Amino acid sequence: MVQQITKGIKISVVTNFEGTFYKNYKIHFAFGYQVTIENQSKDYVQLNSREWIIYDALNKKEVITGEGVIGKKPVIKPGESHTYSSGCLLTSPFGAMRGFYNMVNFTTTKGFKVAIPKFNLSTPFAIN
Repeated sequence: MVQQITKGIKISVVTNFEGTFYKNYKIHFAFGYQVTIENQSKDYVQLNSREWIIYDALNKKEVITGEGVIGKKPVIKPGESHTYSSGCLLTSPFGAMRGFYNMVNFTTTKGFKVAIPKFNLSTPFAIN
């Protein structure tokens, strides 16, 4: 598990390897991850959008942006958290992800970025 706190928002990420499959005559490696966003601040906050940077050992980096997370823009009260699961495909058994969430503080009405710490993606059979 990796964790990081930015402006009172704690991000925790747990990863797992889901398996391999072939698509268009290429092997793909499926990884899942679970993110917990914990509001340790004294203000209500809302997650509005995200940006992920995905690194694949065999390819250049890929940047993915979008609204909310898994179709939601959660409002997180002080002392509460929001957890969701998602995944990504790599064409190699190793990679990494990092990124940030764009959030709004309801008290100040100002937007701010929350860092998603870099986490590694690796297949258990490829690790020495």
